[in-house]
Amino acid sequence: MIDVTDPRFKVADDPDSLARLFAQSSAEEQRNRRMPQFITRWMLRRAAKRSLLLRALFGGNASFVDGVTTYLMKLGAELPAPYDSPLDRRVARSAHLTLLRLRTQQVARLLADALAPELANAPSAPLHLVNIAGGPAIDSMNALILLRRGDVDLLRRPIVIDVLDQDDSGPFFGSNALAALMRDGAPLAGLDIAFRHRHYDWNEPASLEALLRETKARIVATSSEGGLFEYGSDEAIMANLTALHGAGVRFVAGSVTSSDESRRRMITASRFKIHPRGLKGFGPLAGRAGYRIAQALPAQLGDQVLLTPA
Repeated sequence: MIDVTDPRFKVADDPDSLARLFAQSSAEEQRNRRMPQFITRWMLRRAAKRSLLLRALFGGNASFVDGVTTYLMKLGAELPAPYDSPLDRRVARSAHLTLLRLRTQQVARLLADALAPELANAPSAPLHLVNIAGGPAIDSMNALILLRRGDVDLLRRPIVIDVLDQDDSGPFFGSNALAALMRDGAPLAGLDIAFRHRHYDWNEPASLEALLRETKARIVATSSEGGLFEYGSDEAIMANLTALHGAGVRFVAGSVTSSDESRRRMITASRFKIHPRGLKGFGPLAGRAGYRIAQALPAQLGDQVLLTPA
């Protein structure tokens, strides 16, 4: 299971380490850019026959990567069979996929740092984590791991993770992942955590509003890593943030795709319907829904943001 406090999964995020990782990612992108696109596509089609990860990325017609595949791409050298071919392992060690793991780590850190004072000030208040298009919701679980690492008493309360996702496989995997993390000796052992999955279309936020009305938790936080802020339309983002703001949700964390030329070129060459807004494009959307960007952490492919009420 991905645990960002485990040395096997933790991405060094000091300035020098990040500079090296970003330089490696840029070098990989420049090598790919020098090759004609028709040759690149031909090579990828051939390579996809030997790599399940590449098949998921460049095969089929889906406009997004499903939650389980995204999770697998964050494992690095820890790939399980049948995703452990030599080519799969080489792909998983790339800087691009390391940046995906950094994305999870950063969203979890933003959530944990924002929630810690709230939890300390309300020792027994239930905690409700709402994860929009979160697949396995591994960012929510890692926020809890970080919180417990910081203070073992902070999570002595009822906790609910609600995953709002159209897919079944990602949340099913997430439920099993949480069970593993709660076993004796595991990072979340002994805690009272419920995991629930609700089918959700972010273009119809009425069910999100209903969920927020039903919650009895005093402390509520939302995240969407690799989801709403990257794939959703402007209208969907504002509608969901408006619903969260109306319910008094004080912390929203998520990932925003970079708008620089390199990232736009990568998206154009792919089949994924990602919106490269960057912080300059995303900030005004959040503002119209009543939120501001309180903090942003860079990961080259995008930024992870913490939103708080404006």
